[in-house]
Amino acid sequence: MTSDRDTTPSPTDRRPLLLHVFPSYGAGGVPIRIANIINALGGRYSHLVFALDGNMDAASRLDPALGVAVEDPGIDKARPLSALLNIHRTIAARKPDLMLTYNWGAVEWALVNRFGARRPHIHFESGFGPEEADRQIPRRVWMRRLALGGTPAIVVPSQTLMGIATGIWRIGPRRLRHVPNGVDCDLFGGPGDAAILPGYVRREGEVVVGTLAPLRREKNIARLLRAFAAAAEGRAVRLLVVGEGAERPALERAAAALGIADRVLFAGHVERPDLTYPLFDIFGISSDTEQMPNTVIQAMAASLPVAGTDVGDVKANLSSENAPFIVPRDDETALAEALRRLIDDAALRRDLAAANRRHVLAHYGMDRMIEAYRALFDGALARSGRS
Repeated sequence: MTSDRDTTPSPTDRRPLLLHVFPSYGAGGVPIRIANIINALGGRYSHLVFALDGNMDAASRLDPALGVAVEDPGIDKARPLSALLNIHRTIAARKPDLMLTYNWGAVEWALVNRFGARRPHIHFESGFGPEEADRQIPRRVWMRRLALGGTPAIVVPSQTLMGIATGIWRIGPRRLRHVPNGVDCDLFGGPGDAAILPGYVRREGEVVVGTLAPLRREKNIARLLRAFAAAAEGRAVRLLVVGEGAERPALERAAAALGIADRVLFAGHVERPDLTYPLFDIFGISSDTEQMPNTVIQAMAASLPVAGTDVGDVKANLSSENAPFIVPRDDETALAEALRRLIDDAALRRDLAAANRRHVLAHYGMDRMIEAYRALFDGALARSGRS
């Protein structure tokens, strides 16, 4: 199965072929980030993207002029031994000059490459699902140690993940690369457009709290709803939830049960998140698990103050002025108070917004991230003699 925009690399194309193996190529943080990097690097490499679950929604973010192929390789994980053999055959048939695997869902490809295919390889870990929000699953720890034991470079975006990789997965520091995520500060610093959110009209005098996330369990938007309900009492305030997912019906019921349905707009998925942030006065994040969420650095680029849960590197990524508004994950009273303070104090919001904008410009620009990825790719290709 291929996407409608599939253009298989030509056999006469002499550029290095990079094979990207994603558990899913849906429109989430990692696939979109890599699409931006592919676009920015232009025609330097040829790219082939595998979406192991068949979801290719993020293919729309790729520049059509680059001719990036996006495919489902058709590996049936229900038959593990057969799957491993088919992975080996697929790698051998495609002959990538560099294989790039992303997160736990692609770990079998790393395993096969270590013990069979032996192509130049970089692995990227960006975070965990709800099943590993509180602790690492032992069998996954052992599998990561086995599969990644021979991988020359493992890339992570957060210091939290650096600690997990060295302390739990036992990956030597020399093989770890810390590459923070980057954001297009010009794009996310631009004007908003309320028309992108159907049914939204800003009410006079209201303060808008916004969040942007796929509506999955680990994002725990229900926590934000409860904190918002407590903070909103007696105040002209609204919550915009931008994103789509399986949790939406339950979240809509939760908003009704909390008596805030008329103050919450579930806006669904948007293709241009940069147009939504300027509609917010405050950005909220309530996740159970994160590492370096793109939404936080996008919110900073959009000059927003942030209230949220202290998970991963969220607090470290923000300006020091904003750090006190990042609270212990399970302390909903503290989250409500952080929101309440920001809702009530426009001058404080402006001060934190300016500090966050300065911080993101200094540390998390898109150009810095793209240059780091280019150096990773070129270095791996040069070491293998395939550049």
